[in-house]
Amino acid sequence: MASAAETEVVLDPKRDRLVITASSLGTVFEWYDFFVYGILAALIGKLFFPADNPTAATLASLAIFGAGFGVRPFGAILFGYFGDKIGRKYTFLVTITLMGVATAAIGLLPTFETAGLWAAGLLLLMRCLQGLALGGEYGGAAIYVAEHAPDGKRGQYTSWIQASVAGGFLLAVIVVLITRQSMSNEAFEAWGWRVPFLTSILLLAISLYMRVKLSESPVFKAMKAAGTTSKNPFLESFQYPGNVGRIFVALFGVAAGLTVIYYTSQFGTLYFLTGTARVPETDALLYMAVGAALAAPTYVACGWLSDKWGRKRLLLLGYGLSIIGVFPIFWMMADAANPALARATQSNPVTLSMPECDFNALNRVHESECAQALNFLTKRGIAYSKQTSDTVSLNVGDTKLQGFDEKAYIAALEKAGYPDKSDPAQREPWKIILAVFLMVALSGMTYGQVAAILVELFPAKIRYTSMSIPYHIGTGYFGGFLPYISQYIVAQTGQPFSGLWYTVAITAMAFIVALIWLPETSGKTELD
Repeated sequence: MASAAETEVVLDPKRDRLVITASSLGTVFEWYDFFVYGILAALIGKLFFPADNPTAATLASLAIFGAGFGVRPFGAILFGYFGDKIGRKYTFLVTITLMGVATAAIGLLPTFETAGLWAAGLLLLMRCLQGLALGGEYGGAAIYVAEHAPDGKRGQYTSWIQASVAGGFLLAVIVVLITRQSMSNEAFEAWGWRVPFLTSILLLAISLYMRVKLSESPVFKAMKAAGTTSKNPFLESFQYPGNVGRIFVALFGVAAGLTVIYYTSQFGTLYFLTGTARVPETDALLYMAVGAALAAPTYVACGWLSDKWGRKRLLLLGYGLSIIGVFPIFWMMADAANPALARATQSNPVTLSMPECDFNALNRVHESECAQALNFLTKRGIAYSKQTSDTVSLNVGDTKLQGFDEKAYIAALEKAGYPDKSDPAQREPWKIILAVFLMVALSGMTYGQVAAILVELFPAKIRYTSMSIPYHIGTGYFGGFLPYISQYIVAQTGQPFSGLWYTVAITAMAFIVALIWLPETSGKTELD
């Protein structure tokens, strides 16, 4: 392996600015591509997957979860292999090109009305390509920046990559908001939704222009010159002494914890505002944009602090604050966004009577009346108690409804004071923005230093593969299943906040694993 002398990083401010800027912008654009789909998922579901078509509904489940998250670990294996054999630079040039082309292609696809199942199948294919690309992007960008960083600044340098993930979400929110505001709702649903996807062509051109200027990382160049690059990075990741243990610690102690906090701070917050709190999507996106923008500097600040104070210590502090803070933050958000809902819950409690019910949160179409009722109440964020009965009935205050009828349910709830929409006059925007800020800041504490942790944890010759696999398994599965598990918990308990227990439980697991087995890496002076 290359010696420390051969891989010593020389401080070069001009080069370092280009390295950080090009790598970070590329990551912003790549996550923008991924998040645009998430923000527009409900509309895309209506356009590409009609609920009355069982085959289309199955494809929808695959596209929304399987391709978007489940494929990411395969991208990590594929591009990790090439990143450790061919080089960091060329691999992340390929990943960003793949992501940009796949995202732009979504903006050109025919809808179900025009092409039927072909439209749904093509969308599924594009989502698979997005997942593959994302599986290779993060590791490449993080490693490339870290292998250019001087000792004592690795956390600060790589924190820009972490901030770029939040930046991608923020950029996606802004582009969607501007596009929506520039036209009528009818025009947006007819063709305007394509604009955010097609914008990725411009972002891809900018990113490629900057990344082509980069040279290979000094660590990889030294290994290449010495002939010590890995012959089979995937196999060696599991054969290298002690590396399997490091992969498991990275998965369960790092990736899983930071992921559930991050997804709760971004998508969890957005879905809570639009679903449970009944805030119009445009207003919710605006609150998210302001809160996330204000909190974005915490990613860089925490990366810098991890160089001074220790990466593990900061990670554990972020985990601990998240465990005790997530419920109070969402309670504050709910009170600020829709106070009438809390009053109605107290004055006119809801009771759902039903037989044993097979409810699957992954299903787009629910056949039984009990599953339809559970799905309706869960998505509306209505707190309710459950009773066992031979038939389905809903009690709202003094009103009793037999069976499931969505219009009748809505009318009864509105009569009992449950608002269909959040009242802008009663809303407290500053509190909502504060709640978003606090959640994103918690994500910054647990995410800002993670690229440095993962890069320092693994040996250079198998670093791309070794860090990408646990990171994308953790983010793909612990994060990908978050909305479904959370919705299932809410459906079983009847309490709109109970889904947060999933975030708390996974974060607690990560805290214990990191506390016991994660080494402190901030003092590491060599990346060989």
